[in-house]
Amino acid sequence: MRMVAFALVLAAASPAQVALPPFSKRTLPNGVTLILSPKRDVPLLSLRAIALGGDEADPPGMTGLAEVLQDLLRRGTTTLTAEQFAEELDVLGAAWQGRVNWQAFTLGIDCLSAESAKAVELLAGAALRPAFAEAEFKKALAQRTDSVKAVKDQPERAMMNYFPKFAFGPSHPYGRVADEASLGGITRDAVVKQHQRLFGGRNLVVIAAGDFDERALGAALEKAFGAAPAGTRYEWMKDPGLPRRKGPRLLLIDKPDATQTYFFIAQDGISRTDPDRVPLQIVNTLFGGRFTSLLNDALRVSSGLTYGAQNRLPRDRMRSVNYIATFTKSETTVEAIDLALKVLDGFVKNGIDAAGLESAKNYIKGMYPTQTLETHGQIATVLGDLAVFDLNRGEVDDLFSSIDAVTVERANAAIRKHYRGDRLQLVLLGPAAKIREQVKKYASEMRVVSINDTGFPVPEF
Repeated sequence: MRMVAFALVLAAASPAQVALPPFSKRTLPNGVTLILSPKRDVPLLSLRAIALGGDEADPPGMTGLAEVLQDLLRRGTTTLTAEQFAEELDVLGAAWQGRVNWQAFTLGIDCLSAESAKAVELLAGAALRPAFAEAEFKKALAQRTDSVKAVKDQPERAMMNYFPKFAFGPSHPYGRVADEASLGGITRDAVVKQHQRLFGGRNLVVIAAGDFDERALGAALEKAFGAAPAGTRYEWMKDPGLPRRKGPRLLLIDKPDATQTYFFIAQDGISRTDPDRVPLQIVNTLFGGRFTSLLNDALRVSSGLTYGAQNRLPRDRMRSVNYIATFTKSETTVEAIDLALKVLDGFVKNGIDAAGLESAKNYIKGMYPTQTLETHGQIATVLGDLAVFDLNRGEVDDLFSSIDAVTVERANAAIRKHYRGDRLQLVLLGPAAKIREQVKKYASEMRVVSINDTGFPVPEF
């Protein structure tokens, strides 16, 4: 309750506008995009190196290669072993940031600004001169394979492996999921080739945010990253669009020993640059995007059927899906799904009123500054997001005015367009023997797979 009260205080005190700190952007001779945002308030520095492509760029039959590559980028360079690299980070007291998503790889170091020279050296070494030692490759691949196997003991994570294949289908780039078979096809040579393909200058964005002298750090970054071969810029795949479904479908993942049922209820979503992204952010806040949302109030607060329910609204480069996500005791599976569908149906039929709209606007504007622009790391993340999705600073600077411009009529139009009760796609993970007959009613087409089967098989239907 204390966190909720804090959020309400933030909402009440939300600023009239927000703005990105000043930043400069230039292109080095080899194609590297260099973005510098000095903000000398605290003696901290955040550095990021971003390579476009990410999971989307995985070669056919090698889904998961991006994750293996990402793991290896901090496991030694041509001048430092994995242990030495880790020790250098420890000496700096630095935090390493490493992740990959559909769009890009991101490497980063957060440290004291006084350690900027060494931080630049380490980041450039990881991004441009990874060793890909054979022993480290085997270790990283084995760990990734073990993780894929172990995920089946963690129902929510397992759901995130079955769900994309079900929602997007096997022909969609987002429908590919790493499993033992795809990881087994990855070789060290394939990792090296993918690095050479994606970490050339024309495909790199380097960002610095924090306490630094722009001329001095800019020169250091130019020297370090200007040495990269130019390479070629990654050519984005064409968005194939979401599969057109005739009606509701249901995939039941049978975990016989489960005492709970996890379920996702999905419908067509949006991309990162969809024109409706601001009104949808507002209405989704009310529907399932905060603790006091309609979904969480119904399924957790009022009924006690779950510990939490939300509606997730991914915004990737290609159009994605938005989905209700929650879990409940196996005995209350139907009760919980019925209630979630009832809330969705009421949301679509009734829409929102002026009071609800104002509440959501204030909530977003109250939370946004501290969640997005408070730290140097957050600022670097925003700058990277703008670069990857080819957006301008108006995405931040004009956000609050865009929120203010959303009327009740426009919000309700977005609800009617993007939240629908037909053609829903349901994924359930639970004990099939206990719930199979009960959940048939939700879809004319249902398939059951065993969680004990190798990989994450999803039948076509």
